[in-house]
Amino acid sequence: MGAQSAGPLVVGVDSSTQSTKTLVVDAATGAVVARGHAPHTVSGGEYKESDPGQWWRALGEALHQCGEAARQVSALSVGGQQHGLVALDAAGEPVRPAILWNDVRSAPQSARLTAELGGARAWAERVGSVPAPAFTVTKWAWLREHEPESAAATAAVRLPHDYLVQRLTGQGVTDRGDASGTGWWASATQAYDTEILDLIGLPPEALPRVAAPGEAAGTVHAGDLPLPHGALVAAGTGDNMAAALGLGLRPGQPVLSLGTSGTVYAVSRHRPADPTGTVAGFADARGDWLPLACTLNCTLAVDRIAALLGRDREAVEPGGGAVLLPFLDGERTPNLPGASGLLHGLRHDTTPGQVLQAAYDGAVFALLRALDEVLDSDTAPDAPLLLIGGGARGLAWRETVRRLSGRPVVVPEAGELVALGAAAQAAGLLLGEDPAAVARRWGTARGARYEARERDEAALERLAATLTAGEGLLRG
Repeated sequence: MGAQSAGPLVVGVDSSTQSTKTLVVDAATGAVVARGHAPHTVSGGEYKESDPGQWWRALGEALHQCGEAARQVSALSVGGQQHGLVALDAAGEPVRPAILWNDVRSAPQSARLTAELGGARAWAERVGSVPAPAFTVTKWAWLREHEPESAAATAAVRLPHDYLVQRLTGQGVTDRGDASGTGWWASATQAYDTEILDLIGLPPEALPRVAAPGEAAGTVHAGDLPLPHGALVAAGTGDNMAAALGLGLRPGQPVLSLGTSGTVYAVSRHRPADPTGTVAGFADARGDWLPLACTLNCTLAVDRIAALLGRDREAVEPGGGAVLLPFLDGERTPNLPGASGLLHGLRHDTTPGQVLQAAYDGAVFALLRALDEVLDSDTAPDAPLLLIGGGARGLAWRETVRRLSGRPVVVPEAGELVALGAAAQAAGLLLGEDPAAVARRWGTARGARYEARERDEAALERLAATLTAGEGLLRG
């Protein structure tokens, strides 16, 4: 049962790695009127790919689940998984499956591109980020090198959310937030970098136009979706930028997101440029910046350890000296694309529950180290962490974050923050308002607060020592 609408309706879409979620939201109150959900398939094994066509089919299915409410909306927006490479031919059809953000096959191209443009510092100062294997620029370089026929057949390159916006509107449009995760949009100029495009052999005309914050991408023209023709379509954005909108973030509010990947970020008024590559210098969807660090191994990795141990994910036990760095799919932060998991410090009396707790500790440790690099002078040292994502609902995740961070933790009641943020962007476009202010009016960041507890320095020291000592093994 949905809530009764008091104002115009908007749709927020979250097209993520594993599913599409849709929320029909009252633009005036933020009440969710209807919702839908449809799964995606991701290839298994070493490479992570998806057919972009299934994202479109999943969007249609999720909207159909919203019933008559979807046919009454006035505007919509799409938040999508970042970095994915969608190569389209001249007819707008995918040349091959999309290469997803968590596919790290382009590590050699990442290293080569970094060197060819003057090193990590030069990339950070120019682009805002050092091009990790997750970034689209490295994936395109891989495609040209390993699948030249696919590259030659490519007439347009899109990010996942751009692909959906193009099918909705017929227009090739992106936004500064998602564009800032490609590696060919320069934060220093806030435009595509023609030297980088020349370096990787990608013509500028293959890329979408970058809409300004608050600008529409177009209107709905697709006839196979249960949406009114002519409804406004916002430019959309990347999933992390959408979640920041969904929380109505102000500068200096730190966020720790526990999902398939783990991310830490905060809105900043200062353009980030981290030469170590730990912090990605993303733009946000409003005109500010969103310095962010991402770990590949988060909830799925810990769940895998729980399955190996034959335990429920909440069946952790305190104590013991075991250390587990759960880098099961390589890692992005720290930059160890060839890494595998590392377990150290087992004793006869080590219990399965302690090993599982060590997996939580390892995942949270990597995120907190990254958070130290993300935060700047806008952030108070005792500012509470906003804990979001699927893991935020888990007691073991929450208590591990409290114990290792020493900060208060707030778990917002609102779920589906990417879809809510997209809805706020659509509402802002429709009403002529700042989308973050719309989300704050909706009260999306309200939730339970858990006070700070003493930080577990002994565990942090064990983790840091193991990471340092095992780095040679972790490099794969």
